[in-house]
Amino acid sequence: MKFKILIIDDEKNIRDIFTLLMQEKGYLTETADGGRDGLAKVRTFAPDVVLLDMNLPDISGLEVLDGLRRYPAGLRIIIITAFGTIRNAVEATKLGAYAYLEKPVDNEELLLLIDRALEVKKLEAEVEELRSELHTRYSFSNIVGTSGRMNSIFQMMNRIAQVDGTVMITGESGTGKELAARAIHFAGPRKDGPFVVVNCGAIPRDLIESEFFGHSKGAFTDARTETTGKFELAHHGTIFLDEIGELPLDAQVKLLRAIGEREIVKVGGTKTIPVDVRVIAATNKILEEEIHKGTFREDLYYRLAVLSLQLPPLRERREDIPLLCEHFFKKFGTDLKMEIRGITEEAMDRLLQYSWPGNVRELENVIYESIVLSDNPFLGEDDLPPRLRSGFSKTGAESCEALESNPNPHGDTLKGAAQAAAEIAEKDLIEKALREAGGNKTEAARLLGVSRKTLFNKLKSFRLDS
Repeated sequence: MKFKILIIDDEKNIRDIFTLLMQEKGYLTETADGGRDGLAKVRTFAPDVVLLDMNLPDISGLEVLDGLRRYPAGLRIIIITAFGTIRNAVEATKLGAYAYLEKPVDNEELLLLIDRALEVKKLEAEVEELRSELHTRYSFSNIVGTSGRMNSIFQMMNRIAQVDGTVMITGESGTGKELAARAIHFAGPRKDGPFVVVNCGAIPRDLIESEFFGHSKGAFTDARTETTGKFELAHHGTIFLDEIGELPLDAQVKLLRAIGEREIVKVGGTKTIPVDVRVIAATNKILEEEIHKGTFREDLYYRLAVLSLQLPPLRERREDIPLLCEHFFKKFGTDLKMEIRGITEEAMDRLLQYSWPGNVRELENVIYESIVLSDNPFLGEDDLPPRLRSGFSKTGAESCEALESNPNPHGDTLKGAAQAAAEIAEKDLIEKALREAGGNKTEAARLLGVSRKTLFNKLKSFRLDS
């Protein structure tokens, strides 16, 4: 792509010199001998840079500069004149001039200015392209789902995006909480501002305050320089507090003040810094239970949950699984340069029967693994991971729910070896969920996708209640 330079000057020899200089650098050029002609050439030639003489025969350079304000913001204007004054320079800058040079012009200085102007223009174009790509990538349309449950979620997200209240997103791990937060940000009025992610569960306890608010030089032993915290980085944008349920109580107090007063103080500092941010928090914990246990502040909960969004687990929207598979086939087929045409009916049945404790993220990983290890254009049953191919793939919510009406699975031994095997698999599954939940029965029931009552019945029937 060749950049275009428009030269507006009433002196022919100046126009000729600049034209030769620009063409030697590989730029396309056009000239105008007056202000009105120059404004007309801007419309037809669409230059990237305008070299504008201030002293023109028909209208002044300042009038031309004022007229150029109607054109794209990426247009760079360099003022060149023999009648330069500080007053004119200030006025020209106010009207949007990129730079101001006096005649006689140093050619090297002029070329350097043009190079810098074009470099800035290129960077701005790249930033705009990336911003557009982000808006597309994190739009609601990029969240896959057509089930009635997801349609309700989309409607709620769209309404939430249009207002500026704090948002609490809840849901199991892998349900897409960060994706939903990004979609809300990029669909709202803050879409051109930053989106800053803070993983509250990954910050060392003694660094949480510094991570949130930054610190002053000398605030603590290793504070050799002043740093900017996440809240300040998110100014005029959104801060996403992921895994908010992992924050210790002392950090929750400081966070409550920052959210409530919209201002922060750096660690070791005294200056109050106002911050204009939208706060979106997310957790896979049941915060009402954490409040009851005393591990999460009730006042912080109500400050965050002004607007609430609960994302359903994949097992509650199984009708979206074929559509999600198609989405991942396209995504990974392109990334891995592999042609995936589809999936066999038997393999899809396996996917539909599985309980998906890891939700959409687990499905994505399964499809990726299957594509990498498969030699077939159609994924078959044998291409799926062993846990989906086994006879006990129909586990989790289904296996417990199916037995809810029969709390004592050992009552009828005549059902044979098949039922005994299923009971062994169910018992193993419950024990695994309890281990993963650290013995917390409420969390284990959530992992299994069943009610607490159902889990307690199973524990009693399998003599695991002790």
